[in-house]
Amino acid sequence: MRECHLSPSQLAQRIRLHAVRMTSKGRTSHVGSVLSCADILATLYGRVMTVRAVEPRWDGRDRFIMSKGHAGAGVYATLAELGFFPIERLEEHCQNGSVLCGHIAAHGVPGVEFSTGSLGHGLPVAAGMAYALKVRGSSSRTFVLLSDGELDEGSNWEAILFAAHHRLSGLCGIVDYNKIQSLATVADTLGLEPLAEKFRAFGWTVRECDGHDHAAIEVAMQSSSESGPVMVIAHTVKGRGVKFMEHSVLWHYRSPQGEELAAAIAELEAAGHA
Repeated sequence: MRECHLSPSQLAQRIRLHAVRMTSKGRTSHVGSVLSCADILATLYGRVMTVRAVEPRWDGRDRFIMSKGHAGAGVYATLAELGFFPIERLEEHCQNGSVLCGHIAAHGVPGVEFSTGSLGHGLPVAAGMAYALKVRGSSSRTFVLLSDGELDEGSNWEAILFAAHHRLSGLCGIVDYNKIQSLATVADTLGLEPLAEKFRAFGWTVRECDGHDHAAIEVAMQSSSESGPVMVIAHTVKGRGVKFMEHSVLWHYRSPQGEELAAAIAELEAAGHA
């Protein structure tokens, strides 16, 4: 049962607008990271995953873990748009006493399965969830969204070995491959290529797609592989949707204020009416 009545493009545009406003008000980081994965989140929740906003802990739900927890604003915005909690609560993001922390937190937030922030934790936990669901004979799937820079963490590669060994066909990983991490490009920090071949060598089925093409994302994530886990390498643009933020490492930590905020909102709203 999918409860989103918006198209992926409509949902992605709303996620981006919320994220720009949320990070500005809270003076928090990572708006570029949210913008790069908004289309992935919109397609995942709008077209792929089976969830119930009115029953967040429904046993038959698909599970999702945002391993790149610094982009948590994108997940909060998605969940609010789907009705997991009132959209007005997004105003609380990173305010004193709020449960809507800058790095995604599960406590008190319906629809969030697991708190993340320290990179390299999401995939190991997702593999454990997928294994438990397989042992129970459940048909529910587990999805986990990773950053590309996060693949520097060795804990991911242990989980990649584990998932292939146990043939976790219900597990789908997605790499938000925007090719920029915290302080520089991925290639200059610690090169990942040939990335697809590495996952295949570890026993995963690999699918590559344009991470801003909703139809392509849906096809890549929709079906599982009987032979084991699937990794979707989604090629994205950091800061996607706001021209002065695109391809820029600056917007990993900077928050939009003043004229920059107004310009970002104007561009996103114009795109939504196009």
